[in-house]
Amino acid sequence: MVLSMQFQTAALARYPQAITELAVFALAFSTYGLFNASMNFTAQLSNVYARSVEGSRRCHKFVFSASICVMLPLLVIAHTDAGSAAISNLYSIDDNLTARVTEYLVYLAPLILLRAERFYLTGLLVQARLTGWVTVSNAVYLVAVVCGLLIGFSSGFKPVYVLVGADAVAITIQVGFTLWIRRRYYRLPKPLEHENLSYRELASFFIPVSTTGVMFALSRPVLFAFVSRTPEGIVAIAAMRVAFDFSSIFQQAANQFRHFFVTFGLDDLERKRRFMIFVCAGLTGMMLLFAMTPLSNWVWQDLMQIPDEIRVLSVQLVLVMCLMPSVILFRNYFHGRLMVERRTTGMAVGGVLRVAAIYLMAQGLFAIGLLNYLTASIVLILGFVVESLVVMRVAVQKGQT
Repeated sequence: MVLSMQFQTAALARYPQAITELAVFALAFSTYGLFNASMNFTAQLSNVYARSVEGSRRCHKFVFSASICVMLPLLVIAHTDAGSAAISNLYSIDDNLTARVTEYLVYLAPLILLRAERFYLTGLLVQARLTGWVTVSNAVYLVAVVCGLLIGFSSGFKPVYVLVGADAVAITIQVGFTLWIRRRYYRLPKPLEHENLSYRELASFFIPVSTTGVMFALSRPVLFAFVSRTPEGIVAIAAMRVAFDFSSIFQQAANQFRHFFVTFGLDDLERKRRFMIFVCAGLTGMMLLFAMTPLSNWVWQDLMQIPDEIRVLSVQLVLVMCLMPSVILFRNYFHGRLMVERRTTGMAVGGVLRVAAIYLMAQGLFAIGLLNYLTASIVLILGFVVESLVVMRVAVQKGQT
């Protein structure tokens, strides 16, 4: 799924003023992601609770209502002067860049509804262990995104129309395809569960994990808000966008271990831990291979045509981000346990403390003049370390380690 971001980056790199285009999209997508991230655990919600006809119906209705509630504040920001002022003050950007960012938000906001539907359906497929079809569905999405980007760019459309339009069409196609898979192959688990599911029970599970998602998405805007105030801030943000999105390919692989424990339970943890270590070594090795060999030049310079000024900084950032899969897997080991045990409040606490730690460290480095693209990335990783230690403490308070 996150591979599509690489194609978005490649499209933006081909526009005049590519550095500015990359920075504008980074700021806009980070702001949008702050709202959209609250729906990121929808797949886990449907995996856990949509296990009967009535449970599925209520879960789906809850997801739709939640996505509406999440979308509305973003629309207010995108369409009002107060929202524009907030964006301008947060990122310390001029009126022209602010207008560009809010224009993206106008078109990105409705995608929250589509993504929520996609997450809900994905959770059902994972629940039924139809993960091969999840891969096929994501491949359909990727092909549709690439086609949309090629058509939009070759037609000379504005970047906002090309990027958001391609994404919207691709998600719509993916949702339709996933609905077809569900009708053809999905079966409710046996025995049936949650036939008397209440919206209060859904909210008690979803709100803490939703907070966790929001805190995850808040990390980038917090860093961007400080980095934008440094010399060459726009260049640094553009480089961070390229490197962070590339690293997200591997982080998202690590994030799937939340499903791992919900689907397979908490038995035989020793074997599961060994499997996670094996996966972690593979992900880290691939990132190192990319950053330390000519592969990065071939992908970012020859294929994607990233400006050299951005490419050099991005390679350095990826080397730092090689630490992230280990931290994410360690955190998600305990996230998975907390979701299985329905103790998701600890996840929210960890997410809040992560953002607080990132803010305090970024503020301190900015105050003494040491904040730059590299130290900001280190701060991001240390924030996740803080969160991991918090959720570990919560998880081990009950049960075996």
